[in-house]
Amino acid sequence: RIISSFESGQTDILVGTQMITKGFDFGRVSVVGVLNADNLLYSPDFRSSERAFQLMTQVAGRAGRRQSEGVVIIQTSEPDNPVIGWVARGDYEAMARCELADRHSFSYPPYARLIQLTLREQNPTLLRRGATTLADMLRERFGRRVAGPVAPPIDKIRGQYIVRIMLKIENGSSLSRARSLLREVLARFSTQGEYKTINIAIDVDAQ
Repeated sequence: RIISSFESGQTDILVGTQMITKGFDFGRVSVVGVLNADNLLYSPDFRSSERAFQLMTQVAGRAGRRQSEGVVIIQTSEPDNPVIGWVARGDYEAMARCELADRHSFSYPPYARLIQLTLREQNPTLLRRGATTLADMLRERFGRRVAGPVAPPIDKIRGQYIVRIMLKIENGSSLSRARSLLREVLARFSTQGEYKTINIAIDVDAQ
């Protein structure tokens, strides 16, 4: 009903979340605003710059889709951030070059595979202790490929606290071998009775 009202001209302003960036072709839209773009730029994810560029470019494409030229306004406290410049210029190649260089330097995809371990427990003290123990055990096998444990931005869901550990397996290394070593470490960890209530979920190349 809201979308139909906007499309027909009964409503002049549409306020929405990321859902309004895709799939709509409104000929009347002349101005698009992105509020608080810093939330996109500084989210705790190595893909944050790529996703911010993608999202802002998509939403910018909603304005001026017919004869008249559109205006896009981006609200940010970091107007000199490279991502803002890439969006303003529509410079996909510069974004890709910079992002690929950074990911190569820090061993992120597409130059490595990521294995994410998510640990959950109702007792935050027990969870932190168990996560630290598991990370130390993993470092015995994987060395500097282990990152964490760290708590995600939302660290409690349905009464359970959450921490994560990340493994980076560089291209050219055997992912099957890494999985085998991981299973071995998890089997050892599971024998430690005090941590038996910690739930562990594994996600390869988590998005």
